[in-house]
Amino acid sequence: MTTQTVFDLIFRNALLRSSAAPVDIGVARGRIAAIEPRLACEAPEVAIGGHLVLPGFVDSHIHLDKACLLDRCGHDHGSLGQAIRAVSAMKRDFTIEDVHARGAKVLERAVMHGTTHMRTHVEIDPRIGLRSFEAMKALKLDYAWAIDLSLCVFPQEGLTNDPGAEELLIQALRDGGDVIGGCPYTDTDPNAHLARIFDLAQEFDVDVDLHLDFDLDPSWCHLDEVCRQTERRNYQGRVAVGHATKLSALPPERMKAATAQLARAGVAVTVLPATDLYLMGREATHNAPRGLTLAHKLAGDGVVCSVATNNVLNPFTPFGDASLLRIANFYANVAHASVSDFDTCLDLVTDLPARLMNLGDYGIKVGNPADLVVLDTQDSRFAVAELPDIMMGFKRGRRTFERQRPTLFSPKS
Repeated sequence: MTTQTVFDLIFRNALLRSSAAPVDIGVARGRIAAIEPRLACEAPEVAIGGHLVLPGFVDSHIHLDKACLLDRCGHDHGSLGQAIRAVSAMKRDFTIEDVHARGAKVLERAVMHGTTHMRTHVEIDPRIGLRSFEAMKALKLDYAWAIDLSLCVFPQEGLTNDPGAEELLIQALRDGGDVIGGCPYTDTDPNAHLARIFDLAQEFDVDVDLHLDFDLDPSWCHLDEVCRQTERRNYQGRVAVGHATKLSALPPERMKAATAQLARAGVAVTVLPATDLYLMGREATHNAPRGLTLAHKLAGDGVVCSVATNNVLNPFTPFGDASLLRIANFYANVAHASVSDFDTCLDLVTDLPARLMNLGDYGIKVGNPADLVVLDTQDSRFAVAELPDIMMGFKRGRRTFERQRPTLFSPKS
């Protein structure tokens, strides 16, 4: 037993994915100071009881600004274009207070489901102006005690074809935008749209996260241009694309080439199961395609990947509870993941999105922030397979939530 007296907190009997037996985790000033089988200290203790401890979940792609709209949109549509038009009409009436309230509702649910890092995409255009952005900046500050919120500002409805959008985008980047996004398939000049997004990314030294190739027509794509721009500008490791459902429609040889291209260019892919499955293939009368790109297969071939929430309770996705563990389970089921893939599916909501977001101090190791969640299981595979309760969570060593285990009352009790 090693004697330590410098800890502010110690987690007792924690099972890590990397450890064969439970360990103790000592925390000092919000960071992990020691990980050893037995630590002697006089600090307050949290009894983990041999349960699985993970670093907090990482949601690399969500839209907090347009969440929770089902009660105002009369949801009788289903295509991507209809969803964009429905939200475009509604967001003209969004207020900062409205966006903040809806975003806070989802953010709090995400925290209680174990998410400690999140990248939210924020629409910037002449219809919404900077109102959603102002609301997200406030949320970032209001919930910094529980979650690190990164703001990706982007023009949902085009750029070159939407006068005034670029000026607003630049203003947002000057005023705290952390990442820049784009949506070339809504622009009349997709390549010019992409070039300008990369120009601004370099000017403000921010990463790029694009909505891309969101359909099932394999006859054309914008991925080639994204990879070309990434390599030309030496932006490898700083670019991600979301959806990329076209990849699911490629035959094996073309998919192999696309995978190699992504790996070579250092372009990451975020798959968004709830939205991708809801919007793709709706026109099919039978044998409907899934429209789901296989992130765990791409990850196995050297592409940084994640699965994420995207939308919650709106025309793009009229479902959701901001649980990344549920999304990982949903993805694994629909993607025909084998049991041997379950650990990779867990990586898709932890280590891999942390890499995608370039979080340099993520993970359970000495020196990193003590951002931890405790699951009611002893096996990481079962974290995906059976959706165990998430018992408690910590941000920089401070408890952010706790969930009591349910009690079963039998007739004999």
